[in-house]
Amino acid sequence: MQLKNKINGFTLIELLVVISIIGVLAGLIMVNFNSARERTWDTQRKSDLAQIERSLMMYYNDYGNYPATGTGNLIAGCIPAGTANCSWGSVWAAASGDFYMKILPDDPSSPDQHYSYAQNTNNDFCLLATLENNSDSSIASSQSRCSGCNAVLAVGASDYIICAD
Repeated sequence: MQLKNKINGFTLIELLVVISIIGVLAGLIMVNFNSARERTWDTQRKSDLAQIERSLMMYYNDYGNYPATGTGNLIAGCIPAGTANCSWGSVWAAASGDFYMKILPDDPSSPDQHYSYAQNTNNDFCLLATLENNSDSSIASSQSRCSGCNAVLAVGASDYIICAD
């Protein structure tokens, strides 16, 4: 009688194939996850600029012009008294005490990256956010609609712009 030694298990080649398949799938998932996160942040940036635009329109209705450009492309003339510029992420209220935004939104992805504001004329303004998805079709349309902003802000290839219509 002959005894057979049969060992149950996987061969090294089978393990390598399974590990490589898992690695490829994980890579695909990570790429999709990163691009979804970028699109989410870009959507938040567009929403923030739209909210700031509405507040600027309210300011214009109250004062007949848009606020001046402060140092570092901020909105000028904020409270508390003595504050020359509204900081992104803080309260935006005029020196008269009129509140326009409880929190002036800041870029969602990085504390070092901020939106930009410039008063183009008394009847025009420019708001700018740098999007992460360079292939976003709204970038080109916003830059062509707000072409006057190139003179007051350094507009890059991936910058989304809102101006007074």
